[in-house]
Amino acid sequence: MKRIITEFLKPFYGRMAVGVCFKFTGSIMDLIIPSILAYIIDQVIPLNQTAPIFYWGGVMVVCAIIGMVFNIIANRMAARVASDATEVIRHDLFAGVMYFSNQQMDTLTKPSVISRLTADTYIIHQMIIRIQRLGVRAPIMLFGGIIVTMMLDPVLAMVLIGIMPIMAVLITLVSRKSMPLFAGLQQAFDGFVRVVREDINGIRVIKALSKTDYEKSRFDVINTKVVNQEKKARMTVAVISPAMNICLNLGLVGVVVVGAYGVNNGTSEVGVILAFMTYFTIILHAAVAISKLFEMWPKATASAERIVQALDSVDTLAVVAEAEPEEAVNKGGFIEFQNVTFSYNKEEPNLTNISFALAKGETLGIIGETGAGKTTLLNLLMRLYDADAGTITIAGRDVRSLDPRELHQKFGVVFQNDMIFEATIEENIDLGRKLSQEAIAAAITCAGATAFVDEKSGKAAEQLTIKGANLSGGQKQRILIARALAARPDILVLDDASSALDYQTDAAFRKAIKENFAETTIIIVAQRVSSIRHADHILVLENGAAIGYGKHKHLMKCCEVYREISHSQMGVS
Repeated sequence: MKRIITEFLKPFYGRMAVGVCFKFTGSIMDLIIPSILAYIIDQVIPLNQTAPIFYWGGVMVVCAIIGMVFNIIANRMAARVASDATEVIRHDLFAGVMYFSNQQMDTLTKPSVISRLTADTYIIHQMIIRIQRLGVRAPIMLFGGIIVTMMLDPVLAMVLIGIMPIMAVLITLVSRKSMPLFAGLQQAFDGFVRVVREDINGIRVIKALSKTDYEKSRFDVINTKVVNQEKKARMTVAVISPAMNICLNLGLVGVVVVGAYGVNNGTSEVGVILAFMTYFTIILHAAVAISKLFEMWPKATASAERIVQALDSVDTLAVVAEAEPEEAVNKGGFIEFQNVTFSYNKEEPNLTNISFALAKGETLGIIGETGAGKTTLLNLLMRLYDADAGTITIAGRDVRSLDPRELHQKFGVVFQNDMIFEATIEENIDLGRKLSQEAIAAAITCAGATAFVDEKSGKAAEQLTIKGANLSGGQKQRILIARALAARPDILVLDDASSALDYQTDAAFRKAIKENFAETTIIIVAQRVSSIRHADHILVLENGAAIGYGKHKHLMKCCEVYREISHSQMGVS
């Protein structure tokens, strides 16, 4: 929470100071009113004159109006500061997440990132408001009320002062116990978001397989866990308010008893007692407000720590300088893998000792069973992860020495299960890169998407739904291919990008690529031999190892796995 206050709230210190001044003035006005009432009862009424009564009554009304107006202004300013500060926090967090490496995202997990961007920032928003409202007004009313009561009757005031240490100890003990409980609650909520996210995304599969009851039971488990965790945390902090009320009410009883003796003995006046009772109510409300602030503080602290953790997440894929730049000369090919080994869990390798070289403009086809390491190889090439051993170079430069933006601008990519955004076809292809209309149109044509784009709208301004639900599988893939081609990348990566295309469309697409992107180096991951049989090189993977490398005819002779795949799909060839 310290960083939120010292860093993100720092630009708003001026506005907060003005708000504090308004809140302070309004609170002082509220504190003056009971003293004026005591003066009227004890000093003005005994004079039997109406003019002073109306005069001091008018002063009370003016103080009440000033207090109300100033408090309203202060509350509105507090709300604006909280909204503006939360906007900055949410923006910085989102911007940081957008630059996360895959490894960082794997560490924090997507559901956790979502809850930090939504639930945690909302909690911080509420805490900032309370700090400015209750955090200013409540202490003023509490300590101001005590000071005024000391001036009115020191003996009665000592009754109040005596219960303050008890309340302070109570708040401290409860806060220490509740803080880790709220941290655990936020972690449980991450799991809750994950389950909800999976079920909403997979709703069609759940219904198609009649798994509704199973998912309901799975949801009940995580929902019950969150509820129980929240109950435990909130029941702990719920002790504060009733306990403080008991302390203050016992103090009130003590004030009434001591005050009654004072009036009976002539050492106290009725107006002072009435004013004292009013101040006691003010002090009671202020103490309750402070207790609510302390109730929320552990939860806000846990949320702040989660936000700061995400903001301070260290990218292990930082750009590194090449040890010997003079040796970074393109001696082999445009893209080179040299003895590359990688493991996600750092226990079992997902890729083992992979080596190959591609010249500029060549095409590499990659084939293998599910889990063979095809997509992992692409992730390493684009440096979404770093290899555990070996080197990967593009144009003679180690990918680790390239700035991520410079590196990724070289690529046009179609991933498996890629994302169609809720935007127009044109916006989905451009994706904020400010490409020309000619480039977008050429990409649509090359991807074989012209026909259905014209059928839908006659132009690329057709609005798509989330994940392209109003497109067929083949139409989605053609839009994604057009997106990858539109910026004319140096390297085109197609990860099973034609699986939903019919053979004729796939063949036409490969022909268009060959004719229009002769200088582009292409890497194709495919399940169909027909998609890669004409590639300059074909890499066959099995369990993360290269078991075959060469052209189609060569592999048909010397790679049994490739030959079996080809025969099963195409017959003897």
